[in-house]
Amino acid sequence: MANKNILEAPFVNEMKKTTQNMYQHGWDERNGGNISYILNESELEDYLDLSDVTREIPLIFDASELAGKYFIVTGTGKYFKNVEEAPETNLGIVRVQEKGHALDLLWGYEDGGLPTSELPSHFMTHISRLKVDPENKVVMHCHATNLLAMTFTFSLDERLFTRILWQMCTESLVVFPDGIGVLPWIIPGTNEIGEATAEKMRTSRLVIWPFHGVYGAGKNLDETFGLIETAEKAAQVYTLTQCQGGIKQTLTDQNLRDLAAAFHVTAKAGYLE
Repeated sequence: MANKNILEAPFVNEMKKTTQNMYQHGWDERNGGNISYILNESELEDYLDLSDVTREIPLIFDASELAGKYFIVTGTGKYFKNVEEAPETNLGIVRVQEKGHALDLLWGYEDGGLPTSELPSHFMTHISRLKVDPENKVVMHCHATNLLAMTFTFSLDERLFTRILWQMCTESLVVFPDGIGVLPWIIPGTNEIGEATAEKMRTSRLVIWPFHGVYGAGKNLDETFGLIETAEKAAQVYTLTQCQGGIKQTLTDQNLRDLAAAFHVTAKAGYLE
């Protein structure tokens, strides 16, 4: 039986901390950015009566592969900067109905709000990532500044984009050896961009939406935030090198091979010379 205050739940506090951190980094201006996070029933039962459905929210695609799963999700049109002070309005906890065409709202969105408009992309990515890694729980989208800027000035070839970020920071290859997927520009919030992102997520945990932002996936909020943060730092270093007159020396492919061996990771096939 639910007997604890949900505003004190670890997963609510994690979401408050993460959204505030992302806002402070400048990645989530206004209502830019969204997060979805899979929760276990056992995490929720002390805080909510799981039979008490506040309202039903329709979905624009078939999410039956996620039937019965619980998610805490940022709301559409909501500002990350406001989550900390009013989580009950800016966040919601939902359960995917058995047939996958609607959600049960169990908590949150108290002003009548809805989950992020990019929920199709999130759910399609969750479906894709869970097939690769059953422990994947988080999908995170933001407008990381330097990664966004690079989509205007650097090649959108996935291999070249990945390689330059690997070369900018020694930790990059260690953190995202699976590289970065890059999409063409597609209208956000559509099934089309969701399907394209999910396809890329089969082989990479980071996907760039050119002229828009980045998608990341991981096992928890810290890991996923750190994944994006590492790529963004590498993009920032690249940006600074261009301002300082261009790259004069960098990590070699042999350096990167040695790094991969030392940290027991495998660089994406064909990405090193």
